[in-house]
Amino acid sequence: MAQLFSLADCEVIGFDLDHTLCRYNLVESARLIYDSFAQYMVKERGYDKELLNVSPESWDFCCKGLVLDMEEGNFLKLAEDGTVLRASHGTKHMTSEEIVETYGRREWRHFKTMSGMVSRSAKYYAYDNYFDLPGALLCARIVDGLNKPGSRRKYDFWKDMVAAIQHNYKTSAFKENYGTYFPEVKSNPGKYIQCCPDSVKKWLRKLKDSGKILLLITSSHSDYCRLICEHTLGNDFADLFDVVITNALKPGFFSQIPNQRPFRTLENDEEQEALLALDKPGWYSQGNSTHLYELLKKMTGRLEPKVVYFGDSMHSDIFSAHHYSNWETVLILEELQGDHVMVPTETESEPLEKKGKYEWGSFFVDTISGKEDVEDTSVNTWSCKCVSSYSTITIPSIEAIADLPLDYKFNRFSSNSSITAGYYPKPPRSFLSSGEPMTTK
Repeated sequence: MAQLFSLADCEVIGFDLDHTLCRYNLVESARLIYDSFAQYMVKERGYDKELLNVSPESWDFCCKGLVLDMEEGNFLKLAEDGTVLRASHGTKHMTSEEIVETYGRREWRHFKTMSGMVSRSAKYYAYDNYFDLPGALLCARIVDGLNKPGSRRKYDFWKDMVAAIQHNYKTSAFKENYGTYFPEVKSNPGKYIQCCPDSVKKWLRKLKDSGKILLLITSSHSDYCRLICEHTLGNDFADLFDVVITNALKPGFFSQIPNQRPFRTLENDEEQEALLALDKPGWYSQGNSTHLYELLKKMTGRLEPKVVYFGDSMHSDIFSAHHYSNWETVLILEELQGDHVMVPTETESEPLEKKGKYEWGSFFVDTISGKEDVEDTSVNTWSCKCVSSYSTITIPSIEAIADLPLDYKFNRFSSNSSITAGYYPKPPRSFLSSGEPMTTK
């Protein structure tokens, strides 16, 4: 019998902000993020101006779960055992023969490191959230440009991408109206940010009224957090949360020891002195899960308060909270909403199985080509394996559970249950359409 999970059993309920409590209009936000990076790469680093023009069909390239192999300039979709299922060189689709010639039929060479969730390195980058995805398309198009006759073939552009990210997202950028991203969102938040459904606002209030301690832990800086929350939840949003932590610098918030990442107080959104410990609820910056947990012990009166954390990034939220802090985790995965494409078109999300310009296939399941006279085999993707390994349950949105009673019992992922057990309200349809075996982990 499947193990069960209930929010009623948790004393503390924590939330990520971006793409978790706050939902974005993906078409508009993807274009803005892409443009933010591309403007910097062209104007400050001398890349081809053609990068500033994006054809509508190019957005099909953006697919959560891809890994950039920086040494080869390739984007990879990996099976749960680390073999390469699909790949592109820049934006150019690689054939099965080209994949075998480049990578063989064996585990990708960096897979062991990456599958330990050290998913950021000088040799590869895993794309697992919507803030990152537009950068994948930009990097792929940069590789295309480097392959042109007379261009440099060395794929050493990543340092420039990091500079573009830092340029647009640095801590002071919001206050200084610096870069492309923050000035645009500040001037037109309704274009990019969705208002929170009333059902979710009522659900948060119900959690609070039932005696739960509510946390907001975001890597966004406090001024941007305030803008987002006021637009999403209302001007009284801070009343919902006992502790708000901004500039949390996840995953370091969970993985680093307290003296490496102390909490800091805030004054007019400016970080102040470091704190040796956290002794009361409030609004803080940076910090670490160890000191937070000590505060939660005092607030709950329990030696081991049970915490659940909602987030959308496997790397920054789900794996880290699960692995380092032993918290329950709820993954927000929009791909569960009927297996849809990662960045919708202007009209609506199209089924992932639709054959577009780029055919990355399902986020959850794919086939691996057999050798001669051997049929193709259905396999789970590495992304799918991470979902069942590190999340307690996975849902398409908070709205999907907001009308349930707080003591509702969810089937949870566990080592002795089906790999589909923890999906709510139902498993991805690609499991059913592919005939994927319901194996245990």
